[in-house]
Amino acid sequence: MGAQRNVLPILFLVLISFLTQSVLTQPVTINSQTERRALLDLRSSLGLRGKDWPIKTDPCTTWTGIRCQNGTVTNITVSGLRRTRIGRLYPRFNVESLLNLTRLISFNASGFPLPGSIPDLFGNRLVHLEVLDLRSCNISGSIPSSLGNSSRLSSLYLSNNNLAGSIPSVLGELKNLKSLDLSINSLTGSIPLSFGSLINIEELQLSSNYLSGSIPPSLSSLKALKVLNVSDNNLSGSIPVQFSNLSKLLELDLSKNSLYGSLPVEFTMLKSLQKMIIENNELEGRLPVDLFSNLVELQVVDLSGNKLDGDVNGSFWSMPNLTVFDVSNNNFSGHLPAPSSNHSVAPGAVFNLSNNLFYGTLDFSLRMFKFIDVSGNYLQGIVNDDERNASVNMNCFQRPNQRSLDDCRTFYNERGLRFDNSGAPPSTAAKSSSGSRRWIFILAGVLGGLGFILVLVLVLVLLLRRYNTGLTNQRRSTDIGPVRESDSAPQLPKDPTNVSGSGDPFTYEQLLRATGNFSDTNFIKHGHSGDLFRGILEGGIPVVIKKVNSSSFKKESYTTELELFRKLSHTRFIPLLGHCLEHETDKLLVYKYMPNGDLANSFYRAINSDDDSLKSLDWITRLKVATGAAEGLCYLHHECNPPLVHRDIQASSILLDDKFEVRLGSLSEVHCQEGDTHQKVLTRLLRKPGPS
Repeated sequence: MGAQRNVLPILFLVLISFLTQSVLTQPVTINSQTERRALLDLRSSLGLRGKDWPIKTDPCTTWTGIRCQNGTVTNITVSGLRRTRIGRLYPRFNVESLLNLTRLISFNASGFPLPGSIPDLFGNRLVHLEVLDLRSCNISGSIPSSLGNSSRLSSLYLSNNNLAGSIPSVLGELKNLKSLDLSINSLTGSIPLSFGSLINIEELQLSSNYLSGSIPPSLSSLKALKVLNVSDNNLSGSIPVQFSNLSKLLELDLSKNSLYGSLPVEFTMLKSLQKMIIENNELEGRLPVDLFSNLVELQVVDLSGNKLDGDVNGSFWSMPNLTVFDVSNNNFSGHLPAPSSNHSVAPGAVFNLSNNLFYGTLDFSLRMFKFIDVSGNYLQGIVNDDERNASVNMNCFQRPNQRSLDDCRTFYNERGLRFDNSGAPPSTAAKSSSGSRRWIFILAGVLGGLGFILVLVLVLVLLLRRYNTGLTNQRRSTDIGPVRESDSAPQLPKDPTNVSGSGDPFTYEQLLRATGNFSDTNFIKHGHSGDLFRGILEGGIPVVIKKVNSSSFKKESYTTELELFRKLSHTRFIPLLGHCLEHETDKLLVYKYMPNGDLANSFYRAINSDDDSLKSLDWITRLKVATGAAEGLCYLHHECNPPLVHRDIQASSILLDDKFEVRLGSLSEVHCQEGDTHQKVLTRLLRKPGPS
C-alpha cells in the first residue's frame, strides 16, 4: 500500500510533464497580418512557387524554409527553392518586404540567384539579424558599409559572387562575428587592420580575390581563430611571426600569393594545426628543425612551388595523422632521410618530393608507401622496375627514363660527391636532352599541322567533285531544302525581331549579369562580326556571348546568323542558345560554351608550364576533326538549296566540344554560292588564323 502511494505522485509528475511538452511542441501560427503580408510580398518579388509558399496556408506551419517563434517570423531560408517561369526570366534582388519582419534572425539565400547589389536594409533596419547567407547568389556591386551596423551578426557568408571594391573596415566592429566568408569574388585593396578586433571570429575566408598588400600582424590577436584562408590573392610581404599566438588554429592556407622570407621558427608552437598550405609563394631558406616533430596533428602539408632549401628532417615520415605531404618544386637537397622503420611511415599518406635537389641512394624500400613521387631529383642506385606506387623518373637511377649521364656527372662533381654510374641507364635516355626533345616535339607538331591541313583540303576537294557531278540533277530537283532558292544571300527577316526558332530570348540585364557587365576579365577576343565574352547564366550554365555593336558592325552581322539558325539545323553547327535584340545599339547572341576552344588553340598545347615541350592532337583526333568539319561543310554545300558556302573556314572557326567533336562557328559569313560551282569555297581555307 505504501509503495502505491509512492508511485502515484511519480505518475502525476510524468503526466504533467507530458502535457506540458505537448503544448510547447504544438506549432504556433503566425500572429501578425503585417508579417503575413510581408511574406506574400516577398514571395511575389522573388518569384517563388506557390507549391513552396501556398497562399491559403499558415506560413509558420506549412511554408518551406520559414521558422517562427511565438508566432513571429525569425528564420527565412529560400536556398534550394525554385522560381516560377516568370521569376526565372526576371530575377532580382528585391527584399524590401523584410523591413516588416522586425524579429528576423536569419536570412539564407545561398545558391538562389539574387542579381543586384546588397540592400542597406540588412545592416540598417534588421537589428536582430544574426545570420546572413548570400553565397553563390550572383550578387554584384560592393559590400555595403551599413553591414557594420549589424551588431548581433555572427555569420556573414558572401562567397562566390561578383562583389568588387574594397572590404569595408567597419566589418571589424562586428564583435559577435564568428564566421566571415568573402572568398571567390573580385575584391581589391588590403585586408583591413580592423579585422584584428574580431575577437570571437573562428573562421576567416578571404581566398580567390585580388587583395594586395601584406598580411596584417593584428590577425594574430584573434585567439578564437580556427580557420584562416587568404589564398589565391596578390598578397606580398613576409608571414607574421605573431601567428604563433593562434593557439586554436586548425587550418592555415596562404597559398598562391607572393609571400617571401622564411617560414617562421615560431610556427612550431601551432600545436593544434591540422592543415598547413603555403604552396606557390616565394618562400626561401630552411625549414625549422623541429617543425614536423612538434606539429603532430598535421594532416596536410603543402609547401610546394617555393624556393625553400636545405635538408628535410626525417620526422615528417611518421606524423600519425598525415594524408598529404608535398614539398615538390623547391630547392631541398642532401640525402633523403630514411624512415626509422616500416611501421613508422604514416599509413595512407601520399608523399611528393619531386623536382628538388635530393641526391645519393635510397636507403629504404618504396613499397612501404601508399604513393611516393621522387622524380626530378638526382638520386642514384638501383630501383626495382615494379614499383607501381612510386614515380622515380628523371633521376640518376640505373633504369630508363632518367637524366643524361653528363647531367648526373656534372651535378655530383660540382658538389664534390661520388657518382656511381656502373650499370648506367640505356644510352637512349642518356642521349636525350631537354633541348633535343623540344625540337622533336616542335617538328612533330609542324608536320602534324601540315598533315592535318592536307587531309582537310583533300576531303574538301572530294566533296567539290562530288558536288560538281551532281549539280545538274540538284538544280532540277524540287525546292525542298531548308533555305528558299535565291540568287544571293539567304533572305533576311524584314523585321529583325522576328527571330522565332533562334533560341530563347534573353533580357539585356540577364546577359549583363552573366558577363559581369561585359568586363575585361570575361573578354575572349574581337571577332570580325562582333566581340566575344564568356558568361555564366542562371543555374551555372557557361556560355559565350557575341556582342554586336550596330555602330561598329553592319546589321547583317547578326541578322544573317539569326536567319541561318532559324532555317538550318545541324549537329556540326555551334548551338545558338538564344539572343537579345532589345538594346538600341548592342545586339547579343548566346552560344553554347565549347570547353576545348577552337582548333587554333587546341592543336598545340604545352605539356606543363615548366617545360618547353609541345603536345599536339593525336592522329585519331585529327581525323575526327577533319571529318567533322567536312560533314558540316557537306551539309551547307549539298543539303541546302540553294547551296551555301561558309566563306570563313579557318582554325579559329572550327570549335571543339569536350569530346573534340567539331562545331562550326563564324556563321555570319555564310552566303549563297554564286556563279561557278567552285567559286571562292577555298579562298579563306589557308588564311592565317585570326579572330572569328
